[in-house]
Order: sequence, then C-alpha cells, then structure tokens
Amino acid sequence: MSDMAPVAVVTGASRGAGQGIATALSSSGWRVYGTGRNVGDDPGWGTGVRLDHRDDDAVGRLFARVEQETGRLDLLVNNAAVISEDLVSRGPFWEKPRDLGDVLDVGLRSAYVASWHAAPLLLTAPRGLIVFTSSPGSVCYMHGPAYGAQKAGIDKMAADMAVDFRGTSVTTVSLWMGILLTDRLRSAFNGNDEALGAFAEQTETPEFIGRVVDALYRDPAIDEVSGHTLIAAEVAEQYGITDVGGRTPRSHREMLGAPRVPSAVVVR
Repeated sequence: MSDMAPVAVVTGASRGAGQGIATALSSSGWRVYGTGRNVGDDPGWGTGVRLDHRDDDAVGRLFARVEQETGRLDLLVNNAAVISEDLVSRGPFWEKPRDLGDVLDVGLRSAYVASWHAAPLLLTAPRGLIVFTSSPGSVCYMHGPAYGAQKAGIDKMAADMAVDFRGTSVTTVSLWMGILLTDRLRSAFNGNDEALGAFAEQTETPEFIGRVVDALYRDPAIDEVSGHTLIAAEVAEQYGITDVGGRTPRSHREMLGAPRVPSAVVVR
C-alpha cells in the first residue's frame, strides 16, 4: 500500500455492509481501518481494530492511532449499529425486547462520537468525507420506531454536520442502501440456490455500496450535495457503477419514499 493512499475508517466492518465497504475501498487503493467487536486483526482488507462503539475513549484512541500511523484521514464511514435478532419480528414495539432501542446508542450516538473524534483529522486533509449509512426507514415505517428514529437521526445528523463544515474541505452525506445481499441474508435461504438467485435480483451487494462511496469521494463536485441524503442505486447510475454480473440495482424511491430535504434555515 502506498504511503500516499487515502485513508478510511469504516465502523462496523466485521460483517455485512461495513465488511463489504471496507473490501471495496481496499480494492480501490484505500488504506482501511475497520472496527468491530469481532473483527480480526488482519481481515484481508486492511487493519482490523477491535472496539465497542459504546466506549467513547476507545473510539478516541482509534483516531489517535490512525493519526500516529498515517498522519491523515480522508474518509469516515459511519456504519456501526447494534441490530437485534428480533428486528424483523412482527408486533408493536412494546411486545418486542427493549434492547431494540440499543440502536440509538450504537448506531446514532456512536456515529456522532466517531465524527467528533474524526473531524479535526479530516479537516487537515485536502478533502474529507463523512458517509453515514442509512435506509428508507428514515421516512417510512420499517422495523419499528427505534430503527426508524435511528435512520431519521442519521440523515439529520449528516445535514446538520454539513452546516458546521460549511466553508471547509469536509463534506457529509447520508447514503440509503437497498436490501443488502449479506452472508446473513444468504443463510436465511437454507441452501435454496434457486430462491436465493431470484431474490438476489432485488438486492445490492455490500461491495457495491463500497464502490459508490469511493466514487462519491472522488467526485470533485461532491460539495454540491453536502448534507444531502442520497440513494445508493441512484448515485451508482449517475457514475455508471454496476453490481455483480453487470446488474443495475434499482432505486426504491417510488415504493418506500424519498429522502427528506432539510430546511435551509440555520439557527445558531
């Protein structure tokens, strides 16, 4: 890896979206640090850092390490979130385990803390980008109120941080992902390859999201969408990015709703 390679921190990189994003960034020439409670020291895509995003001081030590080892930070992908096994179970929130609300700690608050620690380092780079992974659950009912509040909060956080970063070299965006073809989703089909293949046509691979993130960073006009919530499938179409087999994932804007546009009013 070249010493001049751009440096990224991807939170929640031990599996799923984070793992795919880290893998795609590494393949595109990034030096990647990825966090997770179960991530390995040498995960194959960069440097794995075991930490729990409930521990603010441990998060601070991560960014201090990145600064010491590389002297820079170009990209932060806020992806870490606690996802309950009961997330997609039926019923109202009070009939589900209380720990579904943990996503408001590791998922929402943790993104704020990571950004707080990352901001001074990002501001020293020629250009910096914070990407928050999100979903249409921020505007439609999806998996209950805790999940929805976390996604809505993430979108608003990206918008408000863009106000604070205005006039600097740092851009923030929230990125709606579609249905992700993760190992966890694959396992749900219990080896039924035919059913999985048919369903996969509606999905996006985690690596696809990583290629979208890389393209956003490399766009010289990225500051024009700072603070916006973007749909990964639409961004990919704009940049000519396809998924496995040349497939073009479709946007679910018409079915699930459009990102909210925040007011331009700023109250200090």
